[in-house]
Amino acid sequence: MNFNSKIRQGIFVIFSCLLLTGCGTKKNELLDYRVTVSNVAETPFEDNAAVTQDYLSDGICVIKKKEQTKGQDSIMSAKSSLLVNDTEAKMLYSNGIYKKIYPASITKIVTALVVFKYGNLEDTVTISHNASHITEYGAKLCGFEEGDRIVLRDLVSSFLVFSGNDAGTAIAEHIAGSEEEFANLMNKEVENLGAVHSHFVNPHGLHDKKHYTTAYDLYLIFHELAKNQTFLDIISQSTYTAKFKGKDKKKKKLYFTSTDRYLIGQAEPPEGITVIGGKTGTTLKAGSCLILYSEGKNDNHYISVVLKADSGDDLYVQMNHLLGYAQKDAEKGN
Repeated sequence: MNFNSKIRQGIFVIFSCLLLTGCGTKKNELLDYRVTVSNVAETPFEDNAAVTQDYLSDGICVIKKKEQTKGQDSIMSAKSSLLVNDTEAKMLYSNGIYKKIYPASITKIVTALVVFKYGNLEDTVTISHNASHITEYGAKLCGFEEGDRIVLRDLVSSFLVFSGNDAGTAIAEHIAGSEEEFANLMNKEVENLGAVHSHFVNPHGLHDKKHYTTAYDLYLIFHELAKNQTFLDIISQSTYTAKFKGKDKKKKKLYFTSTDRYLIGQAEPPEGITVIGGKTGTTLKAGSCLILYSEGKNDNHYISVVLKADSGDDLYVQMNHLLGYAQKDAEKGN
């Protein structure tokens, strides 16, 4: 069966499902359905021209392209934005969610997805020369040195809290032997979630034109990760202290502060909304990006995404605007 035939077959099955369910349907009524279409990442990708975008998987909010929010709010100048009530699988706001976006360090949530499936958090990782000698401009580094030995749990925590690219390379090499092989696992796992409009070439998000995603794909990935309490515990930390041993076996410590302004008191969400955590990302090409997991006073949980804002300040203004919709939704539920 050729690629186009697979796509047509997938669309037919998905369309049949959508006659019965869709975004806003009660979570326990949704079908557990996974669609895997190979080689999508290698096909030409045009903004606003996704091959197909409607997938169902364990309570997913399905948003057809034509059902995105009509008339983008004037304050939302980012290239792509999305807010979903993840508890009820209900879209509250969406714009440009199928546009091709460079994710920068939001990539790290995909790395976490692979780690939690294939890794043993109690393993000890030895930092390689390659991981400790990243010289690319703009790379943020934890500061691990060649020969350092650190427990994978501590390495992943440092990676997600501080967003160090050296930690990402070390994780990839430990899990898969190389960044290239790890990227293959990343693409395999996101495809299995239905996030077929993404393609990753590294574990940390340093820019590459073949490294891209969409807001909707990131939602699918984060929805899956939110089932993992260890992940939520890690991303909720405002600071983290990594304890490990150097090549000389002497004890070492590194102190890290979260890149999430909500967690460190530099941004305040709307009243009644508690930000649990998330992941930031910033490069020249990607702009300022953020994905969050939050809780409303009705105990519902929300996933919000803003991609390619013009600046960090604009990013948080726009994210707060989205969280305002979550606030109103939570008030309705009380």
